[in-house]
Amino acid sequence: MPLTVIPTPIGNLEDITLRALRYLREADLVACEDTRRTGRLLAHYEMKRDLVAYHGHNEESLAPDLAERAKKEKVALVTDAGTPLVSDPGYRLVRACIDAGVEVEALPGPSAFTTALVISGLPADTVVFTGFPPRKGRERTRLLERIATEPSTFVLFESPHRLGKTLGELPTETPVAVCRELTKLYEEVFRGTAGEAARHFARGTKGEIVLVLRGGTEKTQESIEEVVGRARGYVEEGESPSRAAARAARESGLRRAEIYERLVRE
Repeated sequence: MPLTVIPTPIGNLEDITLRALRYLREADLVACEDTRRTGRLLAHYEMKRDLVAYHGHNEESLAPDLAERAKKEKVALVTDAGTPLVSDPGYRLVRACIDAGVEVEALPGPSAFTTALVISGLPADTVVFTGFPPRKGRERTRLLERIATEPSTFVLFESPHRLGKTLGELPTETPVAVCRELTKLYEEVFRGTAGEAARHFARGTKGEIVLVLRGGTEKTQESIEEVVGRARGYVEEGESPSRAAARAARESGLRRAEIYERLVRE
């Protein structure tokens, strides 16, 4: 028997394929993040199936047992919304099934990632999906530096209360599309620069957000002396040398370490 990975609607319940509905009807067991939410989806389509909660807190311990059950039963894997494994649980179960010799079948279907990318109006030539960005620390700094210098389209998930912070840390002229509540009643897509988006959402917002942006647009031919001078101005405004160097690096595309070294030396 195979494990079937089934995408579910990200908002509008009509966004589910006929094939997905058939596989759900045929499943002996449905592994899902929230049994109540999946139960409502199944009830909408007049189905009732055995459900087991499979989420980030228990997937490591539960995956081997589900893989064993998939040898004899039809097991379906769904998430609360969208495609499992895309910033959602599922990897450990898929890996456990592969290791146990269980066939894995993945159905095409809804994904906030691809929906936002298509509607953003930004190039889809080279795409980097990061899920939720790191909240702080070196990993966040590295991501912001990469966005500043790499000419790729980046797709991020972001929470409403952190959207303003993220927009404010991007180079001002970065082209962005803020996609909010996709496929739902209050769907909104704001297209513009990071600076314009920061002003548009300055009073806050609600709902689920996908942020699509084009990186590399702030990389300039500024000299290191000009960039260090700008960083020095940030220090005079009250920023620490480390933060000033990181900010100047994002804006210029030059290496933070070189900016910082000159900043503290001069």
